[in-house]
Amino acid sequence: MRGAVSRSSRVGLVVYALTLGGILGLVSADYATSGGYPFGGTAIGSWTAWPKAGSLDADPYSRAVNARRGDIPLAVGEGMLLTAAVDDDGRALDAACTYRLSGMTPPARAWTLTVTGRGATEQAPIREGFTSTEILREADGLFAILLSPEVQPGNWLPMPRPRGPVRLALRLYDTPVAASVSSLDRDSLPAIARVGCAR
Repeated sequence: MRGAVSRSSRVGLVVYALTLGGILGLVSADYATSGGYPFGGTAIGSWTAWPKAGSLDADPYSRAVNARRGDIPLAVGEGMLLTAAVDDDGRALDAACTYRLSGMTPPARAWTLTVTGRGATEQAPIREGFTSTEILREADGLFAILLSPEVQPGNWLPMPRPRGPVRLALRLYDTPVAASVSSLDRDSLPAIARVGCAR
């Protein structure tokens, strides 16, 4: 009788450990693949370059993120993805705040800038991003984009939700910097400055 009880308690512990491990593994995998790429980025100021996200050398988490989002990432010869989740002062980008993105982008045949983030949007956004062909520029070729929950004049990019973290994605197409991320520096990427926040 004691042997049977001992065996059943051991089996119960094994089942409990396997169940707990499976649940923790699924939760951590869900969290790791529901945002941006967790590994393999190169920080350049407030931006992070992802040179291997679309290469054959991409890590399993990057491949899982691409599969979950349904994205076809840029291959090394096609371009490069850069993301930003903080401003130039290191503060997390918040949908309740207004930011000014200004300056220039690295040389590229074309580029797109989109705003994303964790969680679903509360309503269909008016605009999710800009392309290099539709942006309004100054006479010297520089540009400024206002990322804000309130309507702004000029290049306005609305926030996807009233509050919470957001992320910017800058995609460079047919760019020479795709061959070597070391050729990028802070001055070649748009500055991200917080203008103010809603109270």
